[in-house]
This record gives sequence, C-alpha cells and structure tokens, in this order.
Amino acid sequence: MSRLRRNANSDKKIWVLVFVIVSVFCVIFFAAKGRFTTVVSSQAVISALAPFQRALAWAGNEVDYVTATVWEVVTVYHQNEMLKNEVVQLRQQNLQAGEYEAENIRLRALLDYKASSRQFDLVAAQVIGRNMDTWTNVIMVNRGSMDGIAVNMPVITEKGLVGFVVEVSPNASKVQLILDPRSSVGTLVQRPESRVAGIVQGNMEDAMSPQMVNIPRNSDIKEGDVIVTSGFGGIYPKGLMVGTVVSLRNDDAGLLEIATMSPAADFQKIEDVMIITASREAPPVPLTPPPQTPGTETNPDGTPVNPPKK
Repeated sequence: MSRLRRNANSDKKIWVLVFVIVSVFCVIFFAAKGRFTTVVSSQAVISALAPFQRALAWAGNEVDYVTATVWEVVTVYHQNEMLKNEVVQLRQQNLQAGEYEAENIRLRALLDYKASSRQFDLVAAQVIGRNMDTWTNVIMVNRGSMDGIAVNMPVITEKGLVGFVVEVSPNASKVQLILDPRSSVGTLVQRPESRVAGIVQGNMEDAMSPQMVNIPRNSDIKEGDVIVTSGFGGIYPKGLMVGTVVSLRNDDAGLLEIATMSPAADFQKIEDVMIITASREAPPVPLTPPPQTPGTETNPDGTPVNPPKK
C-alpha cells in the first residue's frame, strides 16, 4: 500500500515538474512574440518566474563565492610558497654577504701589512686543513712550489708569527706552528732597556700558550713585555711579533726563568696567512735632528743659515 502511495506521489511530482517546464517554455515563447502586453499577464509571468530567479540567483552567488574562495586559497598557497623560497634565498645571500665581509676584512688587514712591510716579499695563502691529531702543531695552506714556496720559509699574519714551512708539494704546503713543542724560535724582549734573549717553544701543559725559556734568572724581563724574533737561527727575520709575556716562573733547577706568553697571532681563528719568500733589511727610521739654538742655525751641509755680513 505504501509503495502505491509513493508511486502516486512520484507521478504527481513528475507531472508538476512537466507542467512547470511547459509553462515556463510557453511564457518565454509568447513573451518573445510580444503577445503578453497587459499588466495582469506581466505580473503573472513575474510571479511564476520569481522562485526560479531567486533559486538561480542564489545558486549563482554560491558558485561565485565558492569559486572566489578556491581561487583565493590557491593564490595564497602560491604566494606562501614564493615567500618561502624568497626567504631561503635571502638567508643564503645574507650568509654569503657575511662571509664576503669577513674575508674582505681579513684580506684588507693582510694588504695593509704587506704595504707597510716592504722589506718582505709576501705570498698570501689560505688555511685548508689542520692535523686533527696535533691540532695546534701543523696546518696546511694552499700554496706550494708552483707559487715559489720552499721549506723553512716563515709564515705570518698581520698580527704576528705563525710558524715556518716544513713540507712542500706543487700546490700545498705544511706549516709547523710556534705552538708545537718541537718548535724553537730565537727571540728577545723588544723593550730597549731590556733586550733579554731567549727561545720560544710550544707548551705541552697549555697548547695555546707558548713559553720563552733559557732566560737568565734576575734578568730584566717582566709581565707585559713584547717578544719579537731575534733573527738568530737563519729562518725567521728579526723583528717579527711573537707575543706578550703574561707570567714568569723559575725552572725546576731554579737557575733560569720561564715566561709564559700570549701569542700575537690568533691561532683559534687563523684562516689566511702570508709566507715570507724573501727578506731584506728594513730601512732605518729617519733621524729627527734636535732643535737648534736661535741665532746659530746651520744647513744640512754645516754652513750657517744666516752668515755674518762682511
């Protein structure tokens, strides 16, 4: 029984739908021919089409809203991906810019030192490796025999002495640092009234603090003294900065003093060095003549500035 009712209701819906469709078709057809000109007919058409127009308008608005929302989501997604890529690129550029700036500062310092040290022929090199077993003893640089590098050439930075070349290949060299306990650098105190001589070696107890040994007891050396190379031994030229005395103590026998030093070169951050391929005696500092007594001034050749009149 219920099935018959459902079939009857379905038939009614189908006939209503057919009637509506036919009515709409007829209204559109006759309206196109201009036959509905009365007010009553126009109102009937408007009333009949109003629900369909509202439905179509609602459906159109919904479709427009969904389309706009989907397009906005897609646009935001693509913009987000573009911004992510841009952030990654900017970070890489910022990192590269930082590296270039740091390298520029280091190289500028090396160039300034080279310009002020005309008694040396210098070859710039980059540190390309360290011996991890003896990190404070040996470094590798990217210059070799093809660049004119040879064994026993001194290696420096703009701050001070680093070591000397112990092995050379065509494109690289091995440098023994002054921090190596096997190293031996002839040095002296730079202070004019002292000029105490000694030998700087690596410190096995403190790898980053070399020590100056063979200092006579009660010699004129004190904390804060600047230590430079003495030129003895034939490897290091005279006057290279080595470090500063930070403490003094007696040796085990009590006959000599040992000075613990802070090295001039920053071995923790060393990246670029210079190799001295040739060394000449530094030109003497020009002497400044003392002020002359008024009335007795003389020229450089000894003649009076204002000779007496005859």
